[in-house]
Amino acid sequence: MSKKKVTIVFDIGKTNKKFFLFDKNYKEVVREYTELPLTTDEDGYPTEDLSALQNWIKDNFNAILEDEKYEVKAINFSTYGASFVHLDHKGNILTPLYNYTKPMDQEILDLFYEKHGSKLKIARETASPQSGMLNSGLQLFWLKYKHPEIFKKIRYSLHLPQYLSYLFTGICVSEFTSIGCHTNLWDYDKADYHDWVYEEGIDALLGPIVPTSASINTSYKNKKIKIGVGIHDSSSALLPYILSKKEPFLLLSTGTWSISLNPFNDESLTDEDIENNCLNYMRIDGKRVKASRFFMGNEYKIQVEKLCDYYGKEYGFHREVQFDQDLYLRLMKNKNIYFRFEGIILKRKMITATDLNSFATFEEAYHQLMIELMDLQIHTITNAIGNSEIENIYIDGGFTDNDVFMKLMSHHFQHYNVMSTHSPLGSALGASMVISNKKIDETFLQQHYQMKVLQPLILNL
Repeated sequence: MSKKKVTIVFDIGKTNKKFFLFDKNYKEVVREYTELPLTTDEDGYPTEDLSALQNWIKDNFNAILEDEKYEVKAINFSTYGASFVHLDHKGNILTPLYNYTKPMDQEILDLFYEKHGSKLKIARETASPQSGMLNSGLQLFWLKYKHPEIFKKIRYSLHLPQYLSYLFTGICVSEFTSIGCHTNLWDYDKADYHDWVYEEGIDALLGPIVPTSASINTSYKNKKIKIGVGIHDSSSALLPYILSKKEPFLLLSTGTWSISLNPFNDESLTDEDIENNCLNYMRIDGKRVKASRFFMGNEYKIQVEKLCDYYGKEYGFHREVQFDQDLYLRLMKNKNIYFRFEGIILKRKMITATDLNSFATFEEAYHQLMIELMDLQIHTITNAIGNSEIENIYIDGGFTDNDVFMKLMSHHFQHYNVMSTHSPLGSALGASMVISNKKIDETFLQQHYQMKVLQPLILNL
């Protein structure tokens, strides 16, 4: 029996760790999900357990290598961004994988802006809204001034996708998509590391930059395997669309963050863009992608848990709620803000506390929550579109299963072709494609993404 040739992709999200096998036509052969318990850093802040992650990756890899059905031809990695693994000269890990939500000391931030320019200037030049640890370059600055004894020992700092690749190759590299995702490291207009990176000697700790499509051929247990250098998950999720679609589009990638990605807008960011939480990501060729984001999935989870508590529902009940047009129209008559958002910094009217007394049922409160989140979603999509000629909007990720969200999207963007693309493969598929030289055509998304055109709502206003 001939073995099936496969590519392995480890797709590491903050919550779900996923493991995929793809055949040569990018058809999914195997998919495994797991959630790994967190550990804590030296300050007791919750963070990824790197050794648990490594063990999980090794176990899955070895199981597939030993499986008679498969011949592993390639491996690649897509992971969340803004997370560094710091290695000493011997390759030992020096620190925990600091969580990008960990607050950063104000005096370190003050020192940074005092030395290198105002918050707004840095944000504009690096296309990174300033958000502490989420700007992974600042983690290195923080280590240098807060933990100099550790900083002195660092030989290489690798972003998480490149670290996972290093586990298999022993080779330290950097690549565009990880450098370019709100890290504060890259000066987009100069197309090089920002001056501050050189001034602080940080460039010496970053591996040589290689193309995201680079791979390293290794021999493992007498088998020749091509190992990719890893890719940042948002850039990876965008890749299948860029490779198969010719006409301009915007991709709305939903999950913990809701990110509007516009690969057809290469204007430099303005001060106003930065204030609206716009940023740039990088395509695998180093070109910029204009994006705007907000912490929608995170906020949604916080608020839904509160709704379940308040209305005495089991968590998960919200997944069954269908869009109710009459309810929606009634709520829109009295347009007000009822929710106090906790994790979203976009400008909106602040209220002191969430008011659920106004809603008789869970469904009613839930529709109101979605209306308030949608207001911010409209704002961020409009910013990402900017002045580009876009007719198509693709939506992927967790919220494609949310009936209320999808109906509101089709309603508010009825002058566009709005399509839901249902692929739990998102960033994993991009990671598989980037290290293959196989050409794909227009029909690719149709085959792999169960694309559906959303019909605009006909509301009896």
